[in-house]
Amino acid sequence: MPSDAKILIVDDHEDTLYALESALSPLGYRVGRATGGDEALKEVLRGQVALLLLDVRMPGVSGLDVVRYMRGVEQTQHIPVILLTGFGPDTELTATAFALGVADLLMKPVDPWTLRTKVRYLYEAQQRHQNLERELRDLRALVKEHLPDTAPADPGTRIPGQPRRPSARGGDRLEQGRTP
Repeated sequence: MPSDAKILIVDDHEDTLYALESALSPLGYRVGRATGGDEALKEVLRGQVALLLLDVRMPGVSGLDVVRYMRGVEQTQHIPVILLTGFGPDTELTATAFALGVADLLMKPVDPWTLRTKVRYLYEAQQRHQNLERELRDLRALVKEHLPDTAPADPGTRIPGQPRRPSARGGDRLEQGRTP
């Protein structure tokens, strides 16, 4: 994949980080690691993180705290997050996680095939989203470059060459009754 965006794995246990890296290595994506929530936030805010695999329960800043913060920052609010937990099914955790907009919640130990499948899908979807955002910015810049410098101050002012639009108040009723 041409992008240099990476997958960030966050867990406070070194053996879990190693297992997740090993499971993801066949995908060929860049993988970074962090051992806590603070470190993860710093890495995400630096940019170039396309996907976050995040342990829920860590000392200090929890995985849910990281997601809450990310969702409040424009540059990080759309980064997909897969939460990982080793504490079994928990309906309150599940409800909170999905209310925060996480992409998925997986139980540890994670099945490597399942993890790769979900990561591949989310990573590629994020890359497509980023490419579309980039194209949209480029198109907006082109349009802005080619538009006249002076736009009408009144939104109801008709620009020559544009078709007449009926107003919401029916102000064009007089026009409707005329024949050419």
